[in-house]
Amino acid sequence: MAFVITSPCEAEKAGECVTVCPVDCIEKGPDQYFINPDLCIDCGACVSVCPVDAIFEEYDLTDEQQPYLEKAEKFFGIL
Repeated sequence: MAFVITSPCEAEKAGECVTVCPVDCIEKGPDQYFINPDLCIDCGACVSVCPVDAIFEEYDLTDEQQPYLEKAEKFFGIL
């Protein structure tokens, strides 16, 4: 999984990331947006438009952000 959407999205859910994604890999979940790792092409377009800076590369996640990786994997049935 290249990018992960973290906690600031839960309060915002603005959706700018969805509109700029060239491969439509971002889906709205029940409480936030999620990036589908099987469709993501690692372009990073979503990162620059996120109004709450909620999107990070998987390998840059802090310990506090790690649960959002697991949450995304569950959402897409990877776990």
